[in-house]
Amino acid sequence: MDQSVLDAIARWPNVPAVYGWLSLSARGAWRLHPLGDAQLGGDGTGISNTQILGFIGRNYACEPDGRWFFQNGPQRVYVRLDAAPFVLHLRPDSNALVTQNDLPIKTVTHWFADDQGQLYAETDQGPARIDDRDLLGLAEVLQCQTGQAMLEALEELEQQDDASLARRKALHFLDPSAKYAALRHPAPLSHILRSDIAKTLGFVSNPGPMRSDS
Repeated sequence: MDQSVLDAIARWPNVPAVYGWLSLSARGAWRLHPLGDAQLGGDGTGISNTQILGFIGRNYACEPDGRWFFQNGPQRVYVRLDAAPFVLHLRPDSNALVTQNDLPIKTVTHWFADDQGQLYAETDQGPARIDDRDLLGLAEVLQCQTGQAMLEALEELEQQDDASLARRKALHFLDPSAKYAALRHPAPLSHILRSDIAKTLGFVSNPGPMRSDS
């Protein structure tokens, strides 16, 4: 976190936290909710100011119970997560896989394909989802350890009537070309229901007192 934020916390340690004012979209966009309606599913408004976006990104963190927040000076602002705490993007120009706040991913330890065709990952930075716009780019470099193409493997998972059968196949994804350092080592692929993602990956998607956490 920024030193100015740490200093503010030390100076004003008892500022009440707030809920419902900030969300992170499924494509990694921060959205402000002036009506405080994030917990209720409000769309909010996009944030375009690069200084504000940088400030949020540098001061974004997680509590041990899986609640993610933006530390706005002395005040903790809890975040509604529409997909996961991090949304990953490919950067072909630098051969990097990065989060929405430009943190580089060094390792992926597990992949999860949900029942709606989206791909999630456990990473060294935390739970993440691949931006759906980057799935095709990822498919160009990622494949199963058996040599099977990524998209073909995902299609097979979607067709499984019993998710346990898919898990028993023990598929692993990796980048055999070693173009992306974060993808060089094989990581297992599992099928997952969208409703189980937050619990399995260990985060709270919608923290706050107005409704039950999910």
